[in-house]
Amino acid sequence: MNKESSPMGIFERYLSLWVSLCIATGVGLGLVIPEVFQTIATIEYASVNLVVAVFIWVMIYPMMVNVNFTSLKDVGKKPKGLCITLVVNWLIKPFTMAALGILFFEHIFAGLVDPADAKEYIAGMILLGVAPCTAMVFVWSQLVRGDANYTLVQVSINDIIMIFVFAPLVALLLGVTDIVVPWETLLLSVVLYVLIPLTAGYITRKKLDDSGNHARIGKFTAQIKPFSIMGLLATVVLLFGFQAGTIIEKPLVIGLIAVPLIIQSYGIFAIAYGWCYLWRVPFSTSAPAALIGTSNFFELAVAVAISLFGLHSGAALATVVGVLVEVPVMLSLVAFANGTRRHFNN
Repeated sequence: MNKESSPMGIFERYLSLWVSLCIATGVGLGLVIPEVFQTIATIEYASVNLVVAVFIWVMIYPMMVNVNFTSLKDVGKKPKGLCITLVVNWLIKPFTMAALGILFFEHIFAGLVDPADAKEYIAGMILLGVAPCTAMVFVWSQLVRGDANYTLVQVSINDIIMIFVFAPLVALLLGVTDIVVPWETLLLSVVLYVLIPLTAGYITRKKLDDSGNHARIGKFTAQIKPFSIMGLLATVVLLFGFQAGTIIEKPLVIGLIAVPLIIQSYGIFAIAYGWCYLWRVPFSTSAPAALIGTSNFFELAVAVAISLFGLHSGAALATVVGVLVEVPVMLSLVAFANGTRRHFNN
C-alpha cells in the first residue's frame, strides 16, 4: 500500500507517538505552570469542565457526521456479522473489562496501588469497555479492505444503542465495584457527549446530502478531521497536566493500567474473530466486526470519566492510557487479520 493510497493519514498512522509527546508535554507543563491547570480546572458547570468539554466536542463531532442513518435499511443484510458485533460489544466486552479490572487492581496489583485509586482505575477501564468504537473503526475497516457500507451499518446501530444502554450499563458495573455513581451526572454526560454530537452530525450530514452531491460529505469530513485530532491531543495535554504530580510520584501506574487493557483487547478480538470464523462469516464482514468489538470510543470514556470523577482522577487517567495503548494494539490486529484472510470466505 503506497503512501498516497493509505487510508491512514500521518496523524492516525503515528497517533501513539503524538499521544506520547502530548503526555510528556502535559506532564512538563503541569510541573512548570501548575497554576494555569488549576485555573482551567475551576472553569466548570454541573461537574462538567467547560474547556475539556469544548475539546471533546471538537473531537466527537466530525466522527458523528460519518454516521449515516439511512444505512439502517440494510440492517437485515448479513445478520451474522451484526449479531457478533452487538453481542461482543454489549454482552461480553463490558463485563470482561470489569472482571479484568477487579482481578488486576483488587488482587494481582493490590499491593502496588492505593485501594481508593484502584477503584478509580477500574472505573476508567469500565468506561472504556462500555464505549464501542465510533470513528477509528472506519480506518481499521479500510486497512483490512472490509465492507465499508456494512461497517457503517454496525457503527450506526451501535451509536443508537449507546444512547439508551450506556448510562444504565455503566451504573450497573460501577455499582458492582462499589462506586457510587450520580445518575444525573451520568445521564448529562450521555446527552452532552453522545446525543448532542450525534444530532449535530445528523443535521450537518442531512444538509450536505440534500444537495444531491454526496461527495460534499466526504470533503467536509476531510476538512474538519484535523480539528478532531487537535481536540484529542489538546485533551491529552490537559489531562496529563492535571495529573502531572501523581504521574511523577507514581510512574508505574501507567504501565499497570496498560496490562489489563492490552489483555482485554487481544482477548475480545480472539472471541469475535474466532466466532466469525466458526460461523463462516465472510472476511469483509468478519474483520471489521472483530475490530469494532476490540476498539474503544475513548473520547466518550474520557469525557464521562472527567464528569463523574474529576479531571485529576484515576478514572480519567485510565481512559487516557487507553488512547496510548489502542493504536499500536489495533495495528497489530489489522496485520494479523490481513495475514489470516485466506482462511475465510470472501
